[in-house]
Amino acid sequence: MTLLVAALTLHAAPPRDPYQYFFNDTWGDFREELQTARDQGKKGVLIFFEMDECPFCHYMKNTVLNQQEVQDFYRERFLIFAVDIEGDIEVKNFRGEAMTQKDFAFKENRVRATPVFAFFDLDGERVHRHIGKTSGVEEFLLMGQYVASGAYKDGPFARYKREQRSTGNKP
Repeated sequence: MTLLVAALTLHAAPPRDPYQYFFNDTWGDFREELQTARDQGKKGVLIFFEMDECPFCHYMKNTVLNQQEVQDFYRERFLIFAVDIEGDIEVKNFRGEAMTQKDFAFKENRVRATPVFAFFDLDGERVHRHIGKTSGVEEFLLMGQYVASGAYKDGPFARYKREQRSTGNKP
């Protein structure tokens, strides 16, 4: 048993800093980022709404968003940005209107609790929103697959997740 654990540990990729390997850099112009996503052939944009004191945000960054498998899967399909729901930094929404991060979170996207994962299509329309942490890497990968494949058009994530798990499909 000890050898099995040791062998599995050797093959597991070490965690990586999500701010370097998961999130993309941005100047905060999300309309411009949509064009970049189109130009790069991405499926859309993912915005992670967070705040410093949020234990579930820290959980996601320290156990899910820091995993190479998650980082590679998401970076291939989405542009990904973090927004501080209490931030005073100016950003531009998907229509090019300037506002603070907190107004973008609260007024524009109705974020009241964190974390929130908001997926937007290439027209800037929100297609899926997940409030709270996921159960782990598998569920977070399923959520990315749900959006990237367009399955969100056919029904809720809970049903998609149940169907994928019952058929043994993994992202």
